[in-house]
Amino acid sequence: MDPRFEQLHLDPGLSTPLYHQLASRLEDVIEQGAWQAGEALPSERTLAESLNVSRITARKALERLAERGLIRRTRGSGTFITPRLNQPLTRLASFTEMLTQRGFTPRSHWLSRQLTLPTADETLRLGLGGEARVARLKRLRLADEVVMAVEESCLPQSVLSDPEGVADSLYVFLEASGRPVARALQHVTAINADAELARLAEVPEGQALLKVTRQGYLADGTPAELTTTYCRTDYYDFIVELTR
Repeated sequence: MDPRFEQLHLDPGLSTPLYHQLASRLEDVIEQGAWQAGEALPSERTLAESLNVSRITARKALERLAERGLIRRTRGSGTFITPRLNQPLTRLASFTEMLTQRGFTPRSHWLSRQLTLPTADETLRLGLGGEARVARLKRLRLADEVVMAVEESCLPQSVLSDPEGVADSLYVFLEASGRPVARALQHVTAINADAELARLAEVPEGQALLKVTRQGYLADGTPAELTTTYCRTDYYDFIVELTR
């Protein structure tokens, strides 16, 4: 038997239904990395036979995880872990870095990369002069080829003069260029996706998304970045640790 099944111990003597127990145990071991990104989870039949439960119990447990967005089930292919990003709000890290640490394969699908004139708001927030231009980036952020978020970034040309040179990680590119973002302020709100945003994020029109607005600064306090990220709520969690 796969040794990972030992972590899925169920107790028929508890009042909690077995499918609830199984769903909870599976969620725990997925979070602990027992099954890696892209690896198929056991089938209903395998779960049922290995844990000595009915296939109905196994099916209901997997359905519960699918409803919560933790797994995706593809007819004829199997059940796979859904990419999910638990992002601490107290640490500045790139999308690429966080997904790589979780075992997922990050990728950017670029929609546009160009130098252009800033808006009045961008001029004010980035402290730009009258003749300044900005690098404007728009892309889809993917994990294991699943769209996680739609992201739009605006940086002064003095910070990013070659937007076409950015591959996957903007922060890695800036660090290599000697202009790393040292700190940032983030504001998180909820919005409903309009038709265009829904199309890009591959969600139904009107579905709730998390809108994360970030302003980044260089070590000397110079404004360096304005980024708005529209995150799919089924794939993103933001975590804050509170102490007293």
